[in-house]
Amino acid sequence: MKTQTTHYSKKITFFTLLLLFAASTTLMVGCNAKAATNKTEVNQKVVSMDIPPLKERTGELAKADEWIKTKEKVADLMKKVSEKPEDINARLKIATIYLSEARITGEHPYYYPATLQILEGVLSLDPQNFEALTFKASVLMSQHRFKDALQVAQSARTINPNNAYIYGVLVDANVELGNYEEAVRMSDIMQGLKPSLESYTRASYLREIYGDYPGSIDAMGLAVQAGLPGSEPYCWSKKTLAYLYEQTGDLKMAEKEYMSILAERPSYAFALEGLARIEKQRKNYDQALKYLNEASAIMPEFSFHEEMADIYALQGDKAKSQTKYLEVVNMLKEDAASGHIVYLDLAKIYIKTEMFDSAYIYASKEYEMRPNNIDVNRVMAEVYLKQKNPVKANECIELALRTGCKNPELLNLAGMVKMAVGEKDKSNELFAEAKKINPNQE
Repeated sequence: MKTQTTHYSKKITFFTLLLLFAASTTLMVGCNAKAATNKTEVNQKVVSMDIPPLKERTGELAKADEWIKTKEKVADLMKKVSEKPEDINARLKIATIYLSEARITGEHPYYYPATLQILEGVLSLDPQNFEALTFKASVLMSQHRFKDALQVAQSARTINPNNAYIYGVLVDANVELGNYEEAVRMSDIMQGLKPSLESYTRASYLREIYGDYPGSIDAMGLAVQAGLPGSEPYCWSKKTLAYLYEQTGDLKMAEKEYMSILAERPSYAFALEGLARIEKQRKNYDQALKYLNEASAIMPEFSFHEEMADIYALQGDKAKSQTKYLEVVNMLKEDAASGHIVYLDLAKIYIKTEMFDSAYIYASKEYEMRPNNIDVNRVMAEVYLKQKNPVKANECIELALRTGCKNPELLNLAGMVKMAVGEKDKSNELFAEAKKINPNQE
C-alpha cells in the first residue's frame, strides 16, 4: 500500500522479481532446452522474434560500475543469439538482465513488454521450458496480471514440482487473489524445499497479513541475514524491515535501517523514500521533499511523486498537490499502456483528489478481478464511505479484516466504518488497537 492501500501489492511485485533474480543462476544451470530437429524451421521462427535493445540508463544510475558490465554482457549475448538464433540459454540470460534493469531503473513500461517478447520467443522454441514459464509468471505478477500469473506458474510447477522458486510465485499470486490459506500452504512447501532470503520474505508478509507483526519482523530479519550485504535483494529486504518498523511506530529503528542501506548503496531510491516518510511524520516537510526529489531523480517511480503530492496537501497547497496527483495519474496510464493493470492505484489517487465517482469505477474494476483481496476490499470500503454508503463499506471492511490483519491504517478505516454504521464500541476498540500498534498515527 503506498499509503497502505497497495503496500502488499508493491512488496509482492518486487519479491517476485527478487525471487526471479536470485533464482536465475540456479534456473539456468542445466537448462535442458530441446534441440530443434529442423534447424531451418527454427530459424524461420526466430526471424520475427527480434530481441528489443537494452535501454540506456540516465543520471546517477548511468554512472554505476555495473552498467558498463551490463552493456558488455548484453552485447555478448546478443552476438550469440545473432550467430545461433536457437540459443535458448542466451535468450533467457538477456531476459534476466532486462528484469534486473526494470528493478534498478524503474523503466517497467519498456522492460516488462520487452522481456515478455523474449520469453514468448523461447516458448515458441520450447513450449515446456520451465525457466521461461517461471520468468513469464514473474513478469505477469509484476504487471498485476495475477490470474494469468497463477495459471502460468501452475503450468511450470507441473513440469518441476520440486523447485522452490516457482512456489514463491505461487505464494505471491495467491496472496494477490485473496487465496491466503493456499498462499500459506505454498509458502510452507517453499520453506521446506529451500530456506532462503526469498522464502523468509514471503513468510514475513504472510505473518503481517495474519496480524503477527513481531513474527513478521523476525522473519524479515532472517531475510536480511541471508542476503549479500550491498546487493539489491539485501537492500530491498532491509528496506522492507524498516517499513515494518515504520508501521509499528519505531521511527528510530526505521531511520537506522534506511541510513544503513544508503551507506552501502547511496543511489537506492526506495531508502530515500523511506526517510522522506519519516520526515513527513515528523512534519519536516521540506526535508521530506528533498529526499523525494533525490529519489525521483534516480528513477521514475510514481510513488515518489504521490508522496510529494501528499506533502503539498499537508502544507495546504491544494493547487500544487492536485497538479502533482495529475502527474501521477499520467505516469500510471503510461504503465497501463504497456500492459500493467493499475486500477487500484488510480482509485487511490482519485480518492485523494475527491473524485469519488472515478475512484469507484477503477476500484470496481479491480474488485471484479480479485474480490477476496484485503487491499482491494479496503479501497472499496473507503470509496463507499466517501460516497455515504456505510452499509456497503462495512461489508468490504469485514472482508478486509477476516485474516486478523493489524495494519494500523486498515484498523483506523475500519473504526471509521464502524462508527458510520453505529457500532461505536467496536469503532473505539479498533481506533485503540491501531493506536497501540502505531502510537505515531493520527
